[in-house]
Amino acid sequence: MKNTLIIAASTALLLVACGPSEAEKKAAQEKATADSLAAAAAAEHTYAVDVANSTVQWTGNVTGSKVYSHNGTIAFKNGSFTTQGGMLKSGSFQVDMGTIVPTDENYAPEGSEQGTKAHLIGHLSTPDFFDTANHPTATLTITGASGNTANADLTIRGKTNAETIKDIVITENADGTVKATGKLTFDRQKYDVAWAHFIKDAFLSDDIELEITLTGNAQ
Repeated sequence: MKNTLIIAASTALLLVACGPSEAEKKAAQEKATADSLAAAAAAEHTYAVDVANSTVQWTGNVTGSKVYSHNGTIAFKNGSFTTQGGMLKSGSFQVDMGTIVPTDENYAPEGSEQGTKAHLIGHLSTPDFFDTANHPTATLTITGASGNTANADLTIRGKTNAETIKDIVITENADGTVKATGKLTFDRQKYDVAWAHFIKDAFLSDDIELEITLTGNAQ
C-alpha cells in the first residue's frame, strides 16, 4: 500500500513538472487571441439596404452673376453591400429617379412663370435632365475597394462610367445594423444630362455632388 502511494505521488509530481510553464500558457493565450482577431478581420458580412433609413443627398452648383446651389434627396429602391474587417468590400445599389426632392430654398415664389421648385422637379424628369420615363432608375456597383475609397460603375440614363467613392466610413451599431457613408462627384455631361439653366447668364456646374448614407440590416 505504501509503495502504491509513493508511485501515485511520484506520477503526480512528474505530470506537474511536464505541464506548460506560465510563459507557455501566456504565449498560447496570446496566439488564441490573435487567431480570433484574424478570423474576425477576415470574416465577410453582407447587409441589405434599409431603404427607409438610407438616402442620397445631391448638390448642383449654379454659377454666373448669381452663385448658389440646388440640393435635395433621392431615395434608394434596393441594394446590398458586404464588409470585411470593418471596410467596404462590395455592393450594388439602385435608386428611384422619380423620388428626387429639392430641399433648398433658392427658387422663385410659387406661381411664377419659371424658376419655382415645382418647375425644377418637373424639369428633372424630362429628357433635358434624367429622362425618368425611359430611365426610372440609376445604379451604382462597387468594382473594387481599398481603405476608405472604392471604385464603382455608375449608370444614369443607360450610360455607365467608372467613378470613385471617397471618405467611406463604416459604423457598426449596437442594434446589429451598420451605417455606411461616402461621397461621390460625377460629371453630368458623361451621362447626357445637359440641362440649361432658366437664367441665361447662369449655368449649372458639370459636377454633381452626392453624399451617400446607407443603413444595412444583416442578411
